[in-house]
Amino acid sequence: MAEKANGVSVASRFAHVETWIFDLDNTLYSHESGLWPQVDARITLYVSELLGLDAMSSRALQKYYYYRYGTTLRGLMHEYNIDPHAFLAFAHDIDYSALARDERLEQAVAQLPGRRFILTNGSRGHAGAVAARLGITGLFEDMFDIVDADFIPKPEAQTYARFLERFGIDPARSAMFEDLSANLNVPHQLGMETVLVLPATVDPHREAHEQARSESAHVAHHTTDLADFLTGLRHQMS
Repeated sequence: MAEKANGVSVASRFAHVETWIFDLDNTLYSHESGLWPQVDARITLYVSELLGLDAMSSRALQKYYYYRYGTTLRGLMHEYNIDPHAFLAFAHDIDYSALARDERLEQAVAQLPGRRFILTNGSRGHAGAVAARLGITGLFEDMFDIVDADFIPKPEAQTYARFLERFGIDPARSAMFEDLSANLNVPHQLGMETVLVLPATVDPHREAHEQARSESAHVAHHTTDLADFLTGLRHQMS
């Protein structure tokens, strides 16, 4: 939750915030839902079917593209000129039923003052499906997906710039919530308040460094419970 540091309320750091920006996967929902591993497996299958590789080779190539290009999609577009829309439709053809309505999150987000957005490296369709399952569809002004970003993913600076320009957002009066520390570097440089959302339990489907606490200056706050953090902020700001 939002606590006090050196006697100063964490909520005071958010008093100026008028725009609240949220990543989607593993940020607005917990990895314990098993949703992201489905997407990850679909991407591996796409690579396998595209290149005729076995599962192990496809997985290795998928991760190589992810680390080199920021997303496997961007790597496949660069190396094989694939249709990105077909890729996104294939990758997000998953079972969303394991994702339950989150009334705590719904109430916490609804009480935030100002504008609210989802900024994701996934597709708008995927974001919409996730939001619907969580019960938070009507709480956001809009979503900005990988298509809107011209398939250039976070943490590239131009993607944040495109997002901010489209919606007329002042980054100095904004807060960004992310599950990946690297994706908070540019928001911090732009003057945003940054929050790293960590898994409450270890996610075996992700690298250890992707779910570790960061002491870097670009991460101002940490939480393992987004709804609790937001609720704590509202209570302190009231």
